[in-house]
Amino acid sequence: MLSKAQIEEYHDVGAIVVPDVLTADEVRTLSDVTDGFVQRAAGLTSHTDIYDLEDSHSAANPRVRRIKAAHLHDPAYAALTRHPKIISVLQALWGPHIRFDTAKLNMKCAGFGAPVEWHQDWAFYPHTNDDLAAVGVMFDDMAMENGPLMIIPGSHAGPTFDHHADGVFCGAMSPDNHDVDYARAIPLTGKAGSITVHHVRAVHGSAPNVSDRDHRLLLFQFRAADAWPILGFPGGIEAFDALMVAGQTQQPRLSAAPVRLPLPPAARQGSLYENQKGMKSRFFEMAAQ
Repeated sequence: MLSKAQIEEYHDVGAIVVPDVLTADEVRTLSDVTDGFVQRAAGLTSHTDIYDLEDSHSAANPRVRRIKAAHLHDPAYAALTRHPKIISVLQALWGPHIRFDTAKLNMKCAGFGAPVEWHQDWAFYPHTNDDLAAVGVMFDDMAMENGPLMIIPGSHAGPTFDHHADGVFCGAMSPDNHDVDYARAIPLTGKAGSITVHHVRAVHGSAPNVSDRDHRLLLFQFRAADAWPILGFPGGIEAFDALMVAGQTQQPRLSAAPVRLPLPPAARQGSLYENQKGMKSRFFEMAAQ
């Protein structure tokens, strides 16, 4: 699935876009399933174990910004955890043994979709090594106007930045710290059916959707089978081993990677969006002014 040039780009930049991974029929099915979830949110007045709602959500005008653990709620989402093309991409980067973690469907509806502030996934779930990545499956064409995922190239090879506010984890980097040059950010754009793959330590974020087109990106967290979570696995070793999607479980491999723990935990729980409400200043709010 990947050329030598794509593999080199991933290791140099920290992210790649791989086109034409899903067929048009697969994308259509996933879009229809997602539309059903949004329609069923109409009667909700607050977040649930499945839904994370936009602040502007109402029963009359349902606005969903995330479906949590999407793979647990519909077989169409779950099937992608073992999609042969996606697994092939990951094996080209890490070898034969691949373990899944979890998934979430981020949605930015046309004209109002919320931004995601700059952060590193590694800050949320450090492991014994950093062969981890998020795979984003595009249900819609992604262009600058509808708030695509953006990445700071090369940041995956740098430090793990502070994601705390007043000593409490908030799931985002304060723009006041000037940790990176955000002007260097590159967008991960492409056609529906493409996937993005970004390294777990890559600094990334996304602006609001200001277009008349939706932005739906189903994000899967994968890891090499020898990357074990430092914070443990509450479900037990049996549940951890059940997450294998290719090859066999492996003993933990330790490698040098800078770690900061997401502790004390964020004051607002439920999703990254809620975590980030603990920020003192926000990059995308400042950029819009």
